[in-house]
Amino acid sequence: MQKPYDDSKACLTAFVQDSTIVAVIEMSLANWLVAGMIPGVNREPLKKIAPDPEVLLRLLYRWRDEAIKAGKEIARIAVAYETGRDSFWLARWLRDRGIDAHVIHATSVAVSREHRRAKTDRIDTAMLRRGFLGWLRGERGHCSMAVVPTIEEEDAKRPHRERESLVKERTSTINRMKSILTQFGVRNFKPVLRRATEKIDAVRTPEGGPLPPNAAAALRRHIERFRLINEQIKAIEKTRLQRLQQYPEDKFNAMVFLLVRIIGLGVETAEQLVHEILSRNLRDRKAVSRYAGLTGSPDESGASRREKGLSRSGNGRVRKILIQLSWRMLQFQPDSSLVRWFKNRTANARRSRKPMIVALARKLIIALWRYVKTGVMPEGFKLRPSEINQ
Repeated sequence: MQKPYDDSKACLTAFVQDSTIVAVIEMSLANWLVAGMIPGVNREPLKKIAPDPEVLLRLLYRWRDEAIKAGKEIARIAVAYETGRDSFWLARWLRDRGIDAHVIHATSVAVSREHRRAKTDRIDTAMLRRGFLGWLRGERGHCSMAVVPTIEEEDAKRPHRERESLVKERTSTINRMKSILTQFGVRNFKPVLRRATEKIDAVRTPEGGPLPPNAAAALRRHIERFRLINEQIKAIEKTRLQRLQQYPEDKFNAMVFLLVRIIGLGVETAEQLVHEILSRNLRDRKAVSRYAGLTGSPDESGASRREKGLSRSGNGRVRKILIQLSWRMLQFQPDSSLVRWFKNRTANARRSRKPMIVALARKLIIALWRYVKTGVMPEGFKLRPSEINQ
């Protein structure tokens, strides 16, 4: 079966240079540096402007007028910039106004391998322009384009990402409280309990005295912060369940309902997988594993052959989730074909479980991708009733 074309590597639209204005933007908080190529104009303009989309649009229209005065008929204005802090809002804004806007993966642009290479905004725009022109001509290997999501798709990732950062902050707060107690030899006090604040005055150090006043005050502040973080996490989880129950027919929510039927896979993990990878229009199973960063990095030169390990070029969140989920599947899905394959491969091999869990994670995400796309259940997986329970 013929595979769909991957237009992130090379442009599908025919590139007619005499009727196309090409512009690339090097963006920063203070200003934007715009480099262009104007048909019929010998110079290659380089303009520093304020970080304002209206100013950028006026500049592009001015370049279009210059090309028309030179006798060229402009049918297309192609603009590109690198992924970064500004995300995708500018690409959406330009596309709404008829500009062919694209966002280049920052890591896909080839750079000089000199030890101390020169790096300026002028040099960066020149590299972006070379890569963008190669992509417009349909040549692979110059750069690759990121898929520009809608506002709704981008905003749907916010809750689970915020929860992830809150969980890390909660862990950090707990560690700080434990370090305060350990500093004075206190090991039998649990600061995460509900009535911990009321019992701080009763805590005694091995010397028989209470905690010093500054340490006790810091501990109370950490406990307040811990409770606030817990409340925010619970609010996010409550809103998520309400959204799933209110809109069960939504495409992405339906994927979550499918995934949580698998024993060992909870709502949080299902939502992360759906919004981070399974909702994307990936071409085939190789693209799925590549986006998760679970493919190898071969290093071959002449007769030398070696493997450098995981490429880690994909979504780091997805890779972390899948590694954890793979260990969990060993416990909750012991009779599935994937887990049996893993056990057979690691039964008589020493220290092979950690490398092989990556292979299991790669097979697992491909199986889950097929499940939500085609409804084909991974062989041997046990299901729970079609309800969402935490």
